[in-house]
Amino acid sequence: MTLSRDPRELLAVASELLDGVHERFVSGVGAPSAVHKGPDDFATAVDLELEKRLTGELRDRTGIDVHGEEFGGPDLGSGPVWVLDPIDGTFNYSAGLPTAGTLLALLDDGVPVLGLTWLPLVGRRYAAVADGPLLEGGTPLPALGRTSLASSIVGLGALNIDSRGRIPGAYRLQVLAQLSRVSSRIRIHGSTGVDLAFTAAGILGGAVVFGHNAWDNAAGVALVRAAGGVVTDLGGKPWTVTSDSVLAGAPGVHGEILDILGSLGDPRSEPSGGRTQ
Repeated sequence: MTLSRDPRELLAVASELLDGVHERFVSGVGAPSAVHKGPDDFATAVDLELEKRLTGELRDRTGIDVHGEEFGGPDLGSGPVWVLDPIDGTFNYSAGLPTAGTLLALLDDGVPVLGLTWLPLVGRRYAAVADGPLLEGGTPLPALGRTSLASSIVGLGALNIDSRGRIPGAYRLQVLAQLSRVSSRIRIHGSTGVDLAFTAAGILGGAVVFGHNAWDNAAGVALVRAAGGVVTDLGGKPWTVTSDSVLAGAPGVHGEILDILGSLGDPRSEPSGGRTQ
């Protein structure tokens, strides 16, 4: 570890800066696409504005560089670096859905040492340093207890049956189908930050994240760990900044979901009755 300042001090600074962009975040709801980033992906002008503002303020106040979703930054695996998603759930934000927020984590040699998930449109602010506790609006929440998948709501990542790539749509549909055999309460929020923060808070029992980007995942990983949850990739390996997915859950739930995922085999193989991906 190379941090020269107390993580709790840095958490307080980061919280103040995220509070400072609250009004701009709220006033920008409904902003249209300003930058086309690829199939089914875009950034709004508010994304760009908030990332520039927060990047400058974090550098000035903490002396630590920032890697943002829109403008990039230094290597995430070396030394201390902030990783920032100015608007997670951009499609939701642009459409006026409240499931969107700002995600910020501090990594030290690739390990999350603190995380923040601000959800201004639902009035929730989650923050934690690595050893806990999880804070909601500055108030400590109880640690996650053991529970079952059957009694839990589960957050699931984006689903498009025709998608190809690392985790094809057909596999994602299988995950949904098999999870629903145990829990009929599956939710697709369209925001990794929401799924992981709500898992940390015990609102969800678990979250299955198909994406790999650190700006989407690192803050929530920090929150779930601080709350006493379990975090791995979908194959059960401990999550790292280079992991290609996230499985997060309360004790008990994580293991049940992992067993289901294990029964489905390699996501890159052709599912039974499916087509070659």
